[in-house]
Formats: sequence, structure tokens, C-alpha cells
Amino acid sequence: MTVKTRDKTIGILGGMGSKATAHFFLKVVKNTPARKDQDHLRIIVDNNPHIPDRTEAILGIGESPVKEAQRTIRNLENAGAEIIAIPCNTIHYFYSELQNSTEIPILNMISETASYISNRFPNIKKIGLLATTGTLKTRLYHNEIKGVEILTPDEDLQKRVMNSIYGEQGIKAGYISGKPRSDILEVIEVLVSQGAEAIILGCSELSLLSIQKEVPVALIHPSHVLADVVIKTARSEI
Repeated sequence: MTVKTRDKTIGILGGMGSKATAHFFLKVVKNTPARKDQDHLRIIVDNNPHIPDRTEAILGIGESPVKEAQRTIRNLENAGAEIIAIPCNTIHYFYSELQNSTEIPILNMISETASYISNRFPNIKKIGLLATTGTLKTRLYHNEIKGVEILTPDEDLQKRVMNSIYGEQGIKAGYISGKPRSDILEVIEVLVSQGAEAIILGCSELSLLSIQKEVPVALIHPSHVLADVVIKTARSEI
């Protein structure tokens, strides 16, 4: 007999960036099986935009995000969170430091995405990866995804990816059409031409783009994978 237990309270460590956090929150709500208000999960969001940029920290040109992220985790703890999700890829370079600062489980978006790929695409040989330079430099996905060749943009194309995310008219600035969108599509086209059988959108801002209809292979959204894992983890049944 299956016995329904009390759902766990979800904490979202957000602000990296704010629009990506809102997108993740909405994804959790949309994907939660519910017929009325009371069927939804309790979610506490701390959208902290003061967490220093993760890529700048990794490249040695900016402050570490760890202390501010840890303060945010304590806020979530004090508010009653029982599991924590962080819908930002690059900060997972600091995952161990963050997890070691709390007894609350922090779901690991990178490892969960690797498991999703292994289960969903067991025969894939090559996969493309679009991500921040910080994520690429630290090889977060390379270290987790085994037995698959990971294709990444060359230096010039990576500059276009970063400009699409961080530029004055980039996604973080609120632009999800025009040049950021066309540049990302062109980078994906190159990776597909090199044999990519699927593409990881390894920066949560990239999930704000509606591009699947124009891409001939599957798009893997780590933040969407994390949203589903959050729901399953929070909605425990024994």
C-alpha cells in the first residue's frame, strides 16, 4: 500500500539570474500534478541578485560567490526549506562548499542532467554543450557525463555565446529575440554539423529562448531536469 507522506518544502536559491529563476519556479509549478491550490508544493524563493558573478570568480577576475550564496542558504533554512535547488549551472563548481555548509540536501543539477542523458539517450555518441565560459573551463559536464564526446564552441563562437547571455542586448538584459537568439541558433547549427546528436543548454538563461522548432536535434534543459527532480524529491511516497 502506498502511503502519502507530507511533501517537503522546496527552497530555491535564485538570482543567477532573476529571469532564469522565475522560469524555473514556473516550470516546477507547471510540472506539478495538481487539480487545486492545495495540491501544489510549498516553495520558498530567495532571489538574491547580489551573489557575485560565477564565471568572473572562476576566471580570477571577480569575487567568490560562495559567502553570499551561503547566506542565502541560511535564509532558506530559517524559512523552513527541506531541500534546495539552485537553477544556475556555473555555481555548481562551488557545489561541495555550499553543500558542506548545510545539512539540507542541495540537489545537484549537473549530476542529475548527466543521469537524465544516460537514461534518455543511452546510445548517444556526441552531444553539444552551450554554457558560460566558467562552466566550460571547469569542465563540470565533462566530468559528469561518461562515454559521450562533448562538443563545445570554438573561441570565436564562445564569445558569441557569452555576448548572447551577458551582452548589453543579451538574455540577462531581457532580450530573447533578435541577435542573441540568432547567434545561439548559429552556434547550435555548427555543433550539429560536427555531429552533435543533442544539445545541452548549460546556462539557464538559454532556456528562455524558444528555439526547439528550429533545431533538428533534442535540446536538453538542465533547469527543466532539475525542476522534475525537485518535484519527485519533494513529493515523497513510501
